Amino acid sequence: MKDWKTAIQDGAVSGAAASVLSTAVLSAMGRREAGSAYAPTNATSHWVWGDRAAVQDAPSWRYTGMGYLIHHASATFWAVIYEKWFNASGRREPMLPAIAKGAAVAGLAAFVDYQLTPRRLQPGYEMRLSRNALLAVYAGFGLAMALRSMVVRR
Repeated sequence: MKDWKTAIQDGAVSGAAASVLSTAVLSAMGRREAGSAYAPTNATSHWVWGDRAAVQDAPSWRYTGMGYLIHHASATFWAVIYEKWFNASGRREPMLPAIAKGAAVAGLAAFVDYQLTPRRLQPGYEMRLSRNALLAVYAGFGLAMALRSMVVRR
């Protein structure tokens, strides 16, 4: 099993991949459902700026930048969990087990985000996106972690 130092190092890589891919999905879903590619990421900054962040459509350092930083930190947190307990060997994995593990962590993250977390600390993009779009975002998140474990070997 990986030690915490290695899991954090690997989680920084898989977390970045998960953050970038899920943000791309957030942007695509935001453009389609909210009329703004920035709206879902802006809404994430409600942690700092309150609910007014959820109605921001234009890109800005204040809302988009802060929203992305929060999203990236969250993705990295969950990626460290993935690396510690689901990719413990650090070896390259076959596609199906890797996807199953990525889906398990994404599902766990979604459960924690929406069932155990107070509304004030939920991701925020649920204020701008449908449940189907949220499913796509979490699928992208899980897929990015799976891809990383399929192609990278320690």
